[in-house]
Amino acid sequence: MSTMSPIITIVVPSLNQERFLHTALKSIFCQRLPVEVIVMDGGSTDHSVRIIKHWESHLKYWKSAPDGGQSQAINEGVLRGQAPFVCWLNSDDCFLPYGLKYLVNEILKKKHTPAVYGKCWSINKSGKKIIPYLTTPFWPKLLTNFCFIAQPAVLIRRSAWEYVGGLNEHLHMAMDYDLWWRLYQTFGEMTYLQKFVACTRFHEQSKTYLRKHDHYKEAIETVRLHTGSIPLKWIIFKRIFDTFG
Repeated sequence: MSTMSPIITIVVPSLNQERFLHTALKSIFCQRLPVEVIVMDGGSTDHSVRIIKHWESHLKYWKSAPDGGQSQAINEGVLRGQAPFVCWLNSDDCFLPYGLKYLVNEILKKKHTPAVYGKCWSINKSGKKIIPYLTTPFWPKLLTNFCFIAQPAVLIRRSAWEYVGGLNEHLHMAMDYDLWWRLYQTFGEMTYLQKFVACTRFHEQSKTYLRKHDHYKEAIETVRLHTGSIPLKWIIFKRIFDTFG
């Protein structure tokens, strides 16, 4: 951990992700920024703790114990930090070289934005790039139909995070989508940076893959909560999943 005052609090939630955890942590410490990293492991039964201990000297804090879910663990981790900007990196995702520096430079220039988000690659379990995640400049109407903000590519102002109360701990799949809505409705549009800054990994053991129905259910309820209605797209997709999923 750097002796300089940390500029970003990074929370790494994890559960039985020994295949990817080392890569995620290495991608953080290769950024060459003063960061404080907090690993919140939900009580892994694989070799995750061994990997965490390998990085222990670089970490501000870590623990491995059952928790109240991913959202609760991330909120707790952010509370343990004090840097002016915050983000979380799921243990199967990673940052690209200089990705965080690009995000920091942009958010420092945009004094009134609650958060900055960049471009993101979708990668497979081997780390091979598949396709860019579909990101666009902030467009509220599109957000009702599609989450064009890739979570690992986002940097948030701590003051904005704290004002909206962090993640909704009742959500386990669409908590990031809900957070983007609350930040927008409270502070205005998030800032789009047209640089690739991170990677999101698709694999057969990811929560999004294993719990597709839960993901769509939470996303639909999130849209309903923040807009008062459900676009036809969500209704059609849900019926498709109910029929063929």
